[in-house]
Amino acid sequence: MSGNGVIAVFATDVPPELARTLDLGGYSWKGVASADEAAESEPAEGWSAAIVEIGDDSENAWAFCRSLRQHDDGTTRIMLLVSGGQLGELELRDDLYDDFCLSPFHPSELEARLRHLMWATGSSPVLRADMVEYGELVLNLETYQATIAKRPLDLTYMEYELLKFLAQNPGKVFTREILLSRVWGYEYYGGARTVDVHIRRLRAKLGEEYAGLIATVRSVGYRFGQSRWGS
Repeated sequence: MSGNGVIAVFATDVPPELARTLDLGGYSWKGVASADEAAESEPAEGWSAAIVEIGDDSENAWAFCRSLRQHDDGTTRIMLLVSGGQLGELELRDDLYDDFCLSPFHPSELEARLRHLMWATGSSPVLRADMVEYGELVLNLETYQATIAKRPLDLTYMEYELLKFLAQNPGKVFTREILLSRVWGYEYYGGARTVDVHIRRLRAKLGEEYAGLIATVRSVGYRFGQSRWGS
């Protein structure tokens, strides 16, 4: 079993590829069509996570996210499945989800994101690990933990992977296309907009003092670090 508890899957019809990925990953899950059904079917220990498909009826899906957040005060981790054309709907809704995956999705990526989502609950032990350090930024490569000035960063799986890649290549400028290829690892359905969304969220989580670590190089792409402060 990849994780304890049951995952709520909100979708009009649970896509066969999603069901297969969850089953092969050893996850217990249950499809729900409404907030009321989710409340009625909720296990005694609560949902371990929720996967919400932002389909044609996106307002209903967002209403489900809001209901879940109000019901459990944000303790249930929520992952969205969105199409490339729906990325704009994520703006100003960061409080309603913890991670998102573009649909159609790559099964191995979705499974990796789910593992990270479960690890983020704090149920995994801290192991000895290799570290990536850049000034006050520290990334633990085994536990997916990240801190800035000793402050924990609550990063999604791909935010962590993007920050790790940039921190391992300070001073180098990367186009959005190169970042898609090197970080996502295949032709990604969301295109360059996906990189911009992740960069925006990373900067917000780093905070105003450290957001400048990721610099925009006009008409080219992004660069991590301008000088090695603290060295």
